[in-house]
Amino acid sequence: MTQPARNLPAMILAAGRGERLRPLTDRCPKPLLPVRGRPMIEWHLLALARDGVTEVVINTAWLEEQFEPLLGDGSRWGLRIHYSHEGRDHGGALETAGGIARAMPSLGPCFWVVSGDIVVPQLRFDAALARRFAQGTDDAHLWLVPNPDFHPAGDFDLCNGRVRRSARPPYTYANVALVRDRLVSSVASGTAARLGPLLHAAAEADRLAGQLLEGPWFNIGTAQELARAGG
Repeated sequence: MTQPARNLPAMILAAGRGERLRPLTDRCPKPLLPVRGRPMIEWHLLALARDGVTEVVINTAWLEEQFEPLLGDGSRWGLRIHYSHEGRDHGGALETAGGIARAMPSLGPCFWVVSGDIVVPQLRFDAALARRFAQGTDDAHLWLVPNPDFHPAGDFDLCNGRVRRSARPPYTYANVALVRDRLVSSVASGTAARLGPLLHAAAEADRLAGQLLEGPWFNIGTAQELARAGG
Protein backbone atom coordinates (compact mmCIF):
# COMPACT_ATOMS: atom_id res chain seq x y z
CA MET A 1 0.00 0.00 0.00
CA THR A 2 1.31 3.46 -0.91
CA GLN A 3 1.98 5.59 2.17
CA PRO A 4 0.47 9.12 2.18
CA ALA A 5 2.87 12.01 1.63
CA ARG A 6 4.19 13.68 4.77
CA ASN A 7 1.93 16.54 5.75
CA LEU A 8 2.05 19.60 8.01
CA PRO A 9 1.08 19.28 11.68
CA ALA A 10 -2.48 20.06 12.71
CA MET A 11 -4.31 21.66 15.60
CA ILE A 12 -7.83 20.64 16.60
CA LEU A 13 -9.63 23.32 18.59
CA ALA A 14 -11.51 21.50 21.34
CA ALA A 15 -11.55 23.77 24.39
CA GLY A 16 -15.03 25.29 24.14
CA ARG A 17 -17.91 24.88 26.57
CA GLY A 18 -20.71 24.09 24.09
CA GLU A 19 -23.39 26.10 25.89
CA ARG A 20 -26.07 25.64 23.23
CA LEU A 21 -25.77 21.87 23.45
CA ARG A 22 -26.48 21.68 27.16
CA PRO A 23 -27.40 19.43 28.90
CA LEU A 24 -25.44 17.07 26.60
CA THR A 25 -22.24 19.02 27.22
CA ASP A 26 -22.70 19.25 30.99
CA ARG A 27 -20.97 15.88 31.31
CA CYS A 28 -19.22 15.41 27.97
CA PRO A 29 -17.05 17.87 26.00
CA LYS A 30 -18.69 18.71 22.70
CA PRO A 31 -15.90 17.22 20.52
CA LEU A 32 -16.33 13.89 22.32
CA LEU A 33 -20.06 13.60 21.64
CA PRO A 34 -20.79 10.58 19.42
CA VAL A 35 -21.39 11.03 15.69
CA ARG A 36 -21.98 7.93 13.56
CA GLY A 37 -20.67 5.64 16.25
CA ARG A 38 -17.45 7.54 17.07
CA PRO A 39 -16.52 10.57 19.16
CA MET A 40 -16.89 13.56 16.84
CA ILE A 41 -13.19 14.44 17.09
CA GLU A 42 -12.16 10.95 16.00
CA TRP A 43 -13.39 11.60 12.46
CA HIS A 44 -10.79 14.38 12.22
CA LEU A 45 -8.07 12.11 13.61
CA LEU A 46 -8.88 9.42 11.07
CA ALA A 47 -8.84 11.92 8.20
CA LEU A 48 -5.59 13.54 9.35
CA ALA A 49 -3.86 10.16 9.61
CA ARG A 50 -5.20 9.09 6.20
CA ASP A 51 -3.76 12.24 4.61
CA GLY A 52 -0.27 11.96 6.07
CA VAL A 53 -0.44 14.19 9.13
CA THR A 54 1.55 12.72 12.02
CA GLU A 55 1.65 15.51 14.64
CA VAL A 56 -1.62 16.78 16.17
CA VAL A 57 -2.22 19.29 18.95
CA ILE A 58 -5.56 19.26 20.77
CA ASN A 59 -6.33 22.17 23.08
CA THR A 60 -8.65 21.46 26.00
CA ALA A 61 -10.37 23.35 28.79
CA TRP A 62 -13.95 22.27 29.52
CA LEU A 63 -13.98 18.77 31.06
CA GLU A 64 -10.46 18.39 29.71
CA GLU A 65 -9.69 15.39 31.91
CA GLN A 66 -11.85 13.28 29.57
CA PHE A 67 -9.72 13.69 26.44
CA GLU A 68 -6.51 11.83 27.20
CA PRO A 69 -8.12 8.69 28.66
CA LEU A 70 -10.27 8.39 25.54
CA LEU A 71 -7.82 9.41 22.81
CA GLY A 72 -4.50 8.51 24.39
CA ASP A 73 -1.30 9.47 22.60
CA GLY A 74 -2.80 8.96 19.14
CA SER A 75 -0.74 5.87 18.33
CA ARG A 76 -3.80 3.80 17.46
CA TRP A 77 -4.25 6.06 14.41
CA GLY A 78 -0.54 6.43 13.67
CA LEU A 79 -0.52 9.94 15.16
CA ARG A 80 1.33 11.71 17.96
CA ILE A 81 -1.15 13.77 19.96
CA HIS A 82 0.06 16.67 22.09
CA TYR A 83 -2.39 18.24 24.53
CA SER A 84 -2.51 21.94 25.34
CA HIS A 85 -4.27 22.08 28.73
CA GLU A 86 -5.76 25.56 28.86
CA GLY A 87 -8.08 24.75 31.75
CA ARG A 88 -5.34 23.36 33.96
CA ASP A 89 -2.71 25.93 33.03
CA HIS A 90 -4.79 29.08 32.51
CA GLY A 91 -8.09 28.52 34.27
CA GLY A 92 -10.20 28.27 31.13
CA ALA A 93 -10.33 28.40 27.35
CA LEU A 94 -8.16 30.99 25.60
CA GLU A 95 -10.47 31.44 22.57
CA THR A 96 -9.37 30.48 19.06
CA ALA A 97 -6.34 32.70 18.44
CA GLY A 98 -5.24 32.43 22.04
CA GLY A 99 -5.43 28.65 21.85
CA ILE A 100 -3.32 28.57 18.70
CA ALA A 101 -0.73 30.97 20.15
CA ARG A 102 -0.47 28.83 23.31
CA ALA A 103 0.21 25.72 21.19
CA MET A 104 2.80 27.26 18.86
CA PRO A 105 5.82 25.42 20.35
CA SER A 106 4.26 22.12 19.17
CA LEU A 107 3.15 23.36 15.74
CA GLY A 108 5.96 25.07 13.87
CA PRO A 109 5.72 27.79 11.22
CA CYS A 110 2.80 26.39 9.15
CA PHE A 111 0.00 24.04 10.17
CA TRP A 112 -3.60 22.97 9.74
CA VAL A 113 -6.34 24.27 12.06
CA VAL A 114 -9.75 22.62 12.33
CA SER A 115 -12.50 23.02 14.89
CA GLY A 116 -13.32 19.94 16.90
CA ASP A 117 -17.06 20.62 16.68
CA ILE A 118 -17.52 20.42 12.91
CA VAL A 119 -18.19 17.32 10.83
CA VAL A 120 -16.88 17.40 7.24
CA PRO A 121 -17.02 13.86 5.83
CA GLN A 122 -15.41 14.69 2.46
CA LEU A 123 -12.66 17.03 3.66
CA ARG A 124 -9.14 16.14 2.54
CA PHE A 125 -6.12 17.53 4.36
CA ASP A 126 -4.29 17.84 1.05
CA ALA A 127 -0.53 17.46 1.62
CA ALA A 128 0.39 18.97 -1.77
CA LEU A 129 -1.75 22.05 -1.07
CA ALA A 130 -0.18 22.31 2.39
CA ARG A 131 3.31 22.26 0.89
CA ARG A 132 2.40 24.98 -1.61
CA PHE A 133 0.98 27.09 1.21
CA ALA A 134 4.16 26.65 3.27
CA GLN A 135 6.25 27.82 0.31
CA GLY A 136 4.09 30.92 -0.18
CA THR A 137 3.60 34.11 1.79
CA ASP A 138 -0.09 34.17 2.78
CA ASP A 139 -1.04 34.29 6.45
CA ALA A 140 -3.74 31.66 5.96
CA HIS A 141 -5.72 29.63 3.43
CA LEU A 142 -9.37 29.35 4.43
CA TRP A 143 -12.19 27.01 3.48
CA LEU A 144 -15.51 28.83 3.12
CA VAL A 145 -19.17 27.77 2.89
CA PRO A 146 -22.26 29.66 1.72
CA ASN A 147 -23.74 31.54 4.65
CA PRO A 148 -25.74 29.13 6.82
CA ASP A 149 -29.05 30.07 8.44
CA PHE A 150 -27.39 30.64 11.81
CA HIS A 151 -24.87 33.13 10.34
CA PRO A 152 -26.63 35.03 7.54
CA ALA A 153 -24.32 38.06 7.80
CA GLY A 154 -21.36 36.01 6.58
CA ASP A 155 -17.64 36.66 7.00
CA PHE A 156 -15.90 37.00 3.63
CA ASP A 157 -16.11 37.17 -0.13
CA LEU A 158 -13.97 35.07 -2.47
CA CYS A 159 -12.55 36.33 -5.76
CA ASN A 160 -10.11 34.32 -7.87
CA GLY A 161 -8.82 32.43 -4.86
CA ARG A 162 -8.38 35.53 -2.69
CA VAL A 163 -10.41 36.04 0.47
CA ARG A 164 -11.83 39.57 0.77
CA ARG A 165 -14.01 41.67 3.01
CA SER A 166 -17.17 43.06 1.43
CA ALA A 167 -20.33 44.93 2.37
CA ARG A 168 -22.48 41.80 2.03
CA PRO A 169 -20.15 38.80 2.32
CA PRO A 170 -21.74 35.67 0.83
CA TYR A 171 -19.50 33.16 2.60
CA THR A 172 -18.79 32.00 6.12
CA TYR A 173 -15.46 30.70 7.42
CA ALA A 174 -15.88 26.92 7.69
CA ASN A 175 -13.46 26.57 10.64
CA VAL A 176 -10.86 24.78 8.51
CA ALA A 177 -7.64 26.52 7.51
CA LEU A 178 -3.96 26.36 6.78
CA VAL A 179 -2.24 28.92 8.99
CA ARG A 180 1.17 30.58 9.16
CA ASP A 181 2.48 31.41 12.63
CA ARG A 182 2.66 35.11 11.71
CA LEU A 183 -1.14 35.30 11.84
CA VAL A 184 -1.16 34.98 15.64
CA SER A 185 2.24 36.59 16.36
CA SER A 186 0.55 39.54 18.09
CA VAL A 187 -1.09 37.23 20.67
CA ALA A 188 0.97 36.59 23.78
CA SER A 189 1.02 32.96 24.89
CA GLY A 190 -1.51 32.36 27.66
CA THR A 191 -3.79 35.27 26.76
CA ALA A 192 -7.31 34.94 25.36
CA ALA A 193 -7.94 36.25 21.84
CA ARG A 194 -10.33 35.53 18.99
CA LEU A 195 -9.19 34.51 15.52
CA GLY A 196 -11.88 36.43 13.62
CA PRO A 197 -10.37 39.93 13.96
CA LEU A 198 -6.94 38.62 12.89
CA LEU A 199 -8.44 37.00 9.79
CA HIS A 200 -10.31 40.21 8.93
CA ALA A 201 -7.09 42.23 9.21
CA ALA A 202 -5.25 39.72 7.01
CA ALA A 203 -8.02 39.91 4.40
CA GLU A 204 -7.78 43.71 4.36
CA ALA A 205 -4.03 43.37 3.76
CA ASP A 206 -4.56 40.79 0.95
CA ARG A 207 -2.81 38.04 2.88
CA LEU A 208 -5.61 35.44 2.76
CA ALA A 209 -6.20 32.77 0.14
CA GLY A 210 -9.19 30.47 0.12
CA GLN A 211 -11.54 28.08 -1.57
CA LEU A 212 -15.07 26.79 -1.19
CA LEU A 213 -15.51 23.64 0.87
CA GLU A 214 -16.90 20.76 -1.14
CA GLY A 215 -19.34 18.27 0.32
CA PRO A 216 -21.48 18.39 3.46
CA TRP A 217 -20.50 20.57 6.41
CA PHE A 218 -22.08 20.33 9.84
CA ASN A 219 -21.33 22.95 12.47
CA ILE A 220 -22.47 21.21 15.65
CA GLY A 221 -23.97 24.03 17.67
CA THR A 222 -27.38 22.58 18.46
CA ALA A 223 -28.98 19.20 19.16
CA GLN A 224 -30.73 19.43 15.81
CA GLU A 225 -27.45 19.87 13.93
CA LEU A 226 -25.91 17.03 15.92
CA ALA A 227 -28.78 14.79 14.83
CA ARG A 228 -28.36 15.87 11.18
CA ALA A 229 -24.70 14.89 11.32
CA GLY A 230 -25.56 11.45 12.65
CA GLY A 231 -25.23 11.97 16.39
